Amino acid sequence: MFIIYDNKDYCSVTHLTYARRDFYKITFVTKGEGIIMLGDEKVRIKDNVLALFNPWVPYSWEPVSTDFEGWSCLFTEEFIAPLYKTSVLTKAPLFKIDGNHLLLPEQESVDVIAKLFSSINNEVQSTYQHKYELLLNYVQIILHEALKMDPIKAFVPPGTSNARITSMFINMLEEQFTIIDKMQSIPFKNANEFADKLAVHANHLNRVLKETIGNTTSELIAKRTSREAKTLLRHSDWDISEIAYTLGFEHASNFNTFFKKQNSLTPNEFRKMQRSAI
Repeated sequence: MFIIYDNKDYCSVTHLTYARRDFYKITFVTKGEGIIMLGDEKVRIKDNVLALFNPWVPYSWEPVSTDFEGWSCLFTEEFIAPLYKTSVLTKAPLFKIDGNHLLLPEQESVDVIAKLFSSINNEVQSTYQHKYELLLNYVQIILHEALKMDPIKAFVPPGTSNARITSMFINMLEEQFTIIDKMQSIPFKNANEFADKLAVHANHLNRVLKETIGNTTSELIAKRTSREAKTLLRHSDWDISEIAYTLGFEHASNFNTFFKKQNSLTPNEFRKMQRSAI
C-alpha cells in the first residue's frame, strides 16, 4: 500500500489520538503549525519540518493553525522492505525507535523534497507498470536527504530503561537482516539469544517489548524473519534451502512450516505468485 495526500486537506482538520499505527509515514510540512506527541515528548512544530513515523513509536497530532501546505505519504512494510537491505538507509530515523524523527531541512533540501513529493503525487496517479519501483526510489532519496538534517529534539530520554532496551533490541533485529550472501546466517535466532546479548533475562525482555511495542520478543522476531523471507523470495534466485539457512533454519522443512504459518502460503507458492504478477 502507498498513499499520498496534500496536507492542506488533512492536517488542519484532523486530530490524531496517541497510538501506534501499522504503517510508516513521512510528513513534509512547508507551512503550518501543530503539536506532535511522539514517544515520550511533546513538540510544537512550525513550517519546514520533515517528520518520520514508524509502527513502533506511538504519536498524536493536534493542529494549531488552519493553513497548511506540504505533503504526507503512508506505506506498509511490504512497500518499504527492499530498503532494509540498503545498509546506509537502515540508519535513517524512519527505521529507529530512538531516532530523531522530527528534522529541520535546509532550504536546499526543502526544494529537493518538495519536487520529490510533487513527482510522487504525479506518479501515484499514473498507469506506469513499474510505478511502485519508481515511488520507492523517490522515498529512498527523501530518506537520504533526512540523513543530512539536524533534529529538532531527541525524543527518548536516556534514563528510560525500557525505551533503551527496546531500541537496542530493534536495532539488533534490523541490523542482522542485511543479508547479502547466501553463505551468511543470522547470528540471533530466538528470544533467549537476543536476551543474552542484551544482558537481560528473556522474561524481562519479553515484558519490556510487550509494554513498549505491544508484541512479544518471539512475535517480533517471527514478523521480521517473515518479511526478510519474502524479500529474498522476491528478489533473489536462491533456492528455498539456501534462504532457510540464511534465516537460521536448520532444515528447509522447518522454514516451510514457519513461512506457511505466517503467510498462509508455502515459500514456493509465494514465489510463484510473485513471479506470475510481474
